[in-house]
This record gives sequence, C-alpha cells and structure tokens, in this order.
Amino acid sequence: MRSRILIVNNEPGRRQRSILAVLLLLPGLLAAGLAYAGDAVLRLSEPVAITDDAEIFGSLLDESLPVASLEELARHEDPDSAGAFLLTTRVSQVCKKKGCFFIAQQGTTTMRVSFVDYSFFVPTDISGKNVTLSGRLVRRELTEEQAEHFAKDLGDGKPVPVEAGTVNEIVATAVSVPR
Repeated sequence: MRSRILIVNNEPGRRQRSILAVLLLLPGLLAAGLAYAGDAVLRLSEPVAITDDAEIFGSLLDESLPVASLEELARHEDPDSAGAFLLTTRVSQVCKKKGCFFIAQQGTTTMRVSFVDYSFFVPTDISGKNVTLSGRLVRRELTEEQAEHFAKDLGDGKPVPVEAGTVNEIVATAVSVPR
C-alpha cells in the first residue's frame, strides 16, 4: 500500500480536498490494520499474578485441591460428584476471537474449558502449552449452533472436538499459563 502525506493550508477548497483524500484513504488503512490485528495475540485479561514461571489468570490457584486427570473427568457420570479439582493439561486449541475458551487434551481425551461467569480470558497464543487450572466439571446440552460457533471461534483449520449433544465441560476459576 502506498502512503500519502497531506499538507493542509488555508487556500479556498484545499481543506475540503484534503478531508476527501483522507476519507478515500481510510478504508485501506482500516483494512490493513484489521489484517495485522488478525495475526496479533489478544490478551483481553491481565494476569492476577505473575511468577518467574507463569502468568495466572482468573483467581489464584488453590493448590490444596485434589489433582484430577482429563480421562477421569471425561468418565464422570455425575459432574457434581467430581467437586473442585486441579488439572494439568495440554491446550490443543484456543478461541482465536477472545481467548474465552480452549480445548484441553490428554492423550486422545479432549474437553472444552470455559471460564467461570465469563469473567476472564486467556491469551490467544497458548495452543501447545501445558497449563494448570482449577475448576469444576459441568454437564450441559450443546446445540448444533453452539458447536458451530465454537468451531468457528477456534478458527485454526484443525479438526474440532466440539460436538452438539450432552457434553462434560470444565469451568475454570483459575488458569496458570507458563511464560
């Protein structure tokens, strides 16, 4: 894209031509900015704590909670019986729009992780990292429209492990992301 510098003086009609030139350039400048922002890492939440090794989002991790595995959580028939837990898991995919959810993966088991009351987000560049989270297991009905929406927000072209129907999901209260 070619940049133009406009010099404004007080000649009659010059101001109107200058404003018109800016207005004509504006769509191209906005498009260039949006294309750049699409590749940028979004960080819509600030960490509540930063250590030498990690940034913690949401609230502080309660390290006294029992440790769970994703495989155990996926097998739970009654999510309420799982109680609160700590989980260390790989992030296979993250919402590219806001960082408002991610897909946790251990082996072949995957599960969607959202955040309590939609109150915090994670950076959009955490795919492939091993995170530690505290949370609870919930069961919900996921509509076809919701599953499609989640797949679109992941936006990375990988197979999406989010399907419509009755699903177990994790609602996290805290997520520790390695630095």
